[in-house]
Amino acid sequence: MTVSTPSPALFTPIKVGNVDLKHRVVMAPLTRFRAIGHVPNDLVAHYYEQRASRPGTLMITEATFISAKAGGYDDAPGIWTDAQVEGWSKVFQKIHSKGSAVFVQLWALGRQADPKVMEKEGLPFVSASEVPLEKGAKIPHSLSRDEIKEYIQDYVHAAKNAIAAGADGVEIHSAHGYLLDQFLHENTNIRTDEYGGSIENRARFTLEVVDALIDAVGADRLALRLSPWSTFANVTYDVTPIPQWAYVTSELEKRAQQGNRLSYVHIVEPRVNGNEDADRNGVSNQFVREIWQGTLVRAGAMIDTAEQEAEKDPNSLIALGRYFISNPDLVDRLETKQKLTPYYRPTFYGSTEVGYTDYSTFGA
Repeated sequence: MTVSTPSPALFTPIKVGNVDLKHRVVMAPLTRFRAIGHVPNDLVAHYYEQRASRPGTLMITEATFISAKAGGYDDAPGIWTDAQVEGWSKVFQKIHSKGSAVFVQLWALGRQADPKVMEKEGLPFVSASEVPLEKGAKIPHSLSRDEIKEYIQDYVHAAKNAIAAGADGVEIHSAHGYLLDQFLHENTNIRTDEYGGSIENRARFTLEVVDALIDAVGADRLALRLSPWSTFANVTYDVTPIPQWAYVTSELEKRAQQGNRLSYVHIVEPRVNGNEDADRNGVSNQFVREIWQGTLVRAGAMIDTAEQEAEKDPNSLIALGRYFISNPDLVDRLETKQKLTPYYRPTFYGSTEVGYTDYSTFGA
């Protein structure tokens, strides 16, 4: 008699929002700078199609500008124009044709924008407060209340565009020192109005975006990314980030208890600091899990521990990034214990298929 062994949790189904997934491996958001002129093209569509090849995979797109004024990098995609929506629609069709699902990560740069790009396009260089990215850097304009409201409407417009293009949902990027995260941190938010000065006030912009998108597309099509421990782009916290991010998480759980549970919360592990790994022994995001009772997507250098981490928490998924770049069939390789193709960082960003769509599947 043959005794079957249960599949590891990492490869078992889970429902996330309105999407039924067949496993817990998520393709993390990965900026690649291949969307020439901010419009996803056929090369971009082919790239996503390759990595959607395992049916039932959740894919989070590369960070995508919600409007022209939220940008500041060349060749990162946007989703505010008709041409961009048409380009993304082709991408989503490719993903869905493979039986996989996709959330669009919505992005606003704030003071991380390239000032030269913003000046060239006649757009304001902004942040929560007039605090430069580093000493000697351009000082950003502090967003007014009216400008904050305009940004919220940009998020709404972008989210509706994403759903109209065929996305299964959207993820608000409130991490890694970008605009919303600049409001969360004490050193970048020195405001004295209702958007600064206290834990509650610093969280107001992010939570107003959450509420606006719940109304616009529904909580089951919405997610939020946070990076409590990250100091990427010179954001800092005082003694600990726990009070600030515990408050944000508790507000999300409060909305959930009132019938508006987000599809998932996407949390970046302490071991990652932006584009680099970090040595932060003794700290964790356990405080988030103790508050948030819904689905959690965890990201950050987890390729070697993905199976074990999924076993620990039955309502979690594991987002993998760098190895998804070099292994379009990553889920299959992980499940069958096949050797992984190493990634090559110099080709992460570029304009061609090199290091983008030229990676092969196992045995090919």
